[in-house]
Amino acid sequence: MMRAELNSEAPNTAADILVFKKESRWKEIWRRLKKDRVAMMGLVIICAVIFLALAANLIVPYSTALKMNMKLRLAPPSAEHWFGCDGYGRDLLARCLHGSRVSLLVGFATSFATLLAGGMLGALVGYVGGKLDDLVMRALDIFSSIPDTLFAMAVVAAMGPGILNICIAISLTNIPGFVRMVRSSVLNIAEQEYIEASRAGGASVMHILSRHVLPNAVGTLIVQTTANVASMILTAATLSFLGLGINPPQPEWGALVSEGKEFLRTAPHLILIPGFMICAASFAMSVLGDGLRDALDPRLRT
Repeated sequence: MMRAELNSEAPNTAADILVFKKESRWKEIWRRLKKDRVAMMGLVIICAVIFLALAANLIVPYSTALKMNMKLRLAPPSAEHWFGCDGYGRDLLARCLHGSRVSLLVGFATSFATLLAGGMLGALVGYVGGKLDDLVMRALDIFSSIPDTLFAMAVVAAMGPGILNICIAISLTNIPGFVRMVRSSVLNIAEQEYIEASRAGGASVMHILSRHVLPNAVGTLIVQTTANVASMILTAATLSFLGLGINPPQPEWGALVSEGKEFLRTAPHLILIPGFMICAASFAMSVLGDGLRDALDPRLRT
């Protein structure tokens, strides 16, 4: 009787068996990120800006951003022209939407290039150390003694304006800081026991870097890359504002602000609208980077 009672209480179906499955790392990160309302607001803003940039041709044709009509010169915002018109009668909405493509392209492309170059170099010198570390770090110290904006201006002035040259100039100015950041993370990771075990097992340097070091530093890389997008958008806008950016009449946010500064008193919307877009995109990427930092490492949450 006792055996029968025990069998009757045992689960008879698979649904009665509780299975505890560990939540994946990325799902856990996403769950933490969703709790940060400011970071989620930044994610929504940057997604909206990216969507508008991709759908710019569907919203307003590119020809509208270049078409001049002096009868509409400095026209204020209206139902026909939501953002008004610039000093040449060109629709400001079209120029802002199509200009967002250039600004976002420069921001994300330079961040990705910095991630590849700075990440690999920082991981290599941090893990190998020795004379290579001393040589590279001293060279970067000399390189960093030049102000970033001044160096970018010098590179663009030497190579000429254009999207590719701007990306090269901005990437070069940000690589030293990225190398230092990755090197610091790698120095901490390289002291772990599993790295020593892999080295004792005869693994090559590239194998250890690609399979152990860089995957464990991915959180730091993601946070730094996200934060870099905001600063690179601002740097690109600064170069365009100084006349060293995109060739006119191609629109770009910094160039739009530069064009509108002559009409600050009579048509302030020419500066306020593109300036607001620069601030919104930079703010969104900054708060998203802070949210990712806290989601990837909850110990850093204040």
